[in-house]
Amino acid sequence: MTDAITADTSRNDLFMIAGGGLLSGILTPLAPLLVDKIGDASGNFGTSLVALPFAVLVFIVVRRCSANPVWAALVAAIVTMIAFVAAVNAAVFIDGQADGASKLMRNILSGLSGGLVGSAVMAIGIALLPAGPRKAAAWWPMLMTGAVLGPLLALDNALGLDQTSVLYPVWQAAVALRLALVLRMKPA
Repeated sequence: MTDAITADTSRNDLFMIAGGGLLSGILTPLAPLLVDKIGDASGNFGTSLVALPFAVLVFIVVRRCSANPVWAALVAAIVTMIAFVAAVNAAVFIDGQADGASKLMRNILSGLSGGLVGSAVMAIGIALLPAGPRKAAAWWPMLMTGAVLGPLLALDNALGLDQTSVLYPVWQAAVALRLALVLRMKPA
């Protein structure tokens, strides 16, 4: 009976995390409108503020799904904001390198690289936390999810859905779920 209750609670937690990912994925594309109103929030600092909705979700996931202390969950949120900046910079770099390719191809390549870089920075940073899994293999599902679903943002851009992103919430929900599953793994 206890196992059934635990499994149900675990499933409910995962549904809540997915819902939080969808919500943060809706808020993230709208955040630049708010960040633009803040004085001198340009450059990488302004970009990191755009990641705040997802960083809040990562804070909650790290607190609920691991034995990390509060300070570690705060560090995970900051790492998420850094990962967002790295992902945006990687996507911009790849877009510039693919000059001459079609816009759709540039968007796909930049989304792929941004998703992979963002997920990798998050994985490395969170793996270093006290209760973070240390084995690289534990993080592969999150890395692959981030990379494979990264082009969803590019598809949103190609469809002209920059401010009302439809597919980006899927990326944030999937990466948040993968993070929760990684953090729930039993140490080997």
